[in-house]
Amino acid sequence: MAAAGVLRERLAPGVPSTRLAALAAFAAATVLLIPLEWYPPGALVWLTALVLVLRDGDAAWRRRLGILLGAVAVLAAAPIHTDTSDTHFVTLGLPFLAVVIVPALVLGRTDPGVIRYRFWPRRLRWIDLIYVGLSLPLAWAVLRLYLFQINPDVPTHWPLPQPRTMEAVWRLFIGINGVGIWDELFFVNTVYAVLRSVLPYRTANVVQAVIYASVLTDMAFTGVGPALVFLFALTQGVMFEESETLLYVLVVHLVVDFYLVGSILAYHYPGWHWGLF
Repeated sequence: MAAAGVLRERLAPGVPSTRLAALAAFAAATVLLIPLEWYPPGALVWLTALVLVLRDGDAAWRRRLGILLGAVAVLAAAPIHTDTSDTHFVTLGLPFLAVVIVPALVLGRTDPGVIRYRFWPRRLRWIDLIYVGLSLPLAWAVLRLYLFQINPDVPTHWPLPQPRTMEAVWRLFIGINGVGIWDELFFVNTVYAVLRSVLPYRTANVVQAVIYASVLTDMAFTGVGPALVFLFALTQGVMFEESETLLYVLVVHLVVDFYLVGSILAYHYPGWHWGLF
């Protein structure tokens, strides 16, 4: 019990128990509804989170968590998978755009400053540049280990035609990088930013990492993928917290996506390489 109390104080200092319960229900509902697709229990837990949020006495908390609960409901209904057809670009793109644009518009009117699209850093910090630089070898090493050693079936989640066509290559490239940009706009610049406006840093970062890992698990990252994505999401939250800029988190994510596309193509088309695989 004492250890649990210490952990709670480190991760969520000063957060009331009722709010922690709402956050736990919010995170659990996301896991149940999106990657697991257990809709009846997920809906029940989602409603529990909504009731706990609506019973809170702080109007800002109710608005901001209500927006995030709504976004999770939209994503639970979205066709999250790796098809790169025109139809899927539209049917997935519309809900993905909605959960980025609607919170920004609504909170921009009611809670200005919570969601900020700051691209350029306000000051140059060497630690940020070092983090971006380290992402180059780390992304390459982790993806090779994950995709070629630990869970080599993961590239099959992106079906590609035989023989290779440049249209398929470009569709894969555009699809993965488009989702990668959306990841940071939603999970970090929206979910993390909204949670951070009402919660301590560590609490907000852990919850956004759960949401991040849940959606990407549903998309393709199975096996040890959820753990890897969770850790990656935590580092992206740290970067955003320290720099308050989208530039670094987007660059790092697009570096990862560059290697991811190359790994998938190398799996489907032996001999393919960017010069790095």
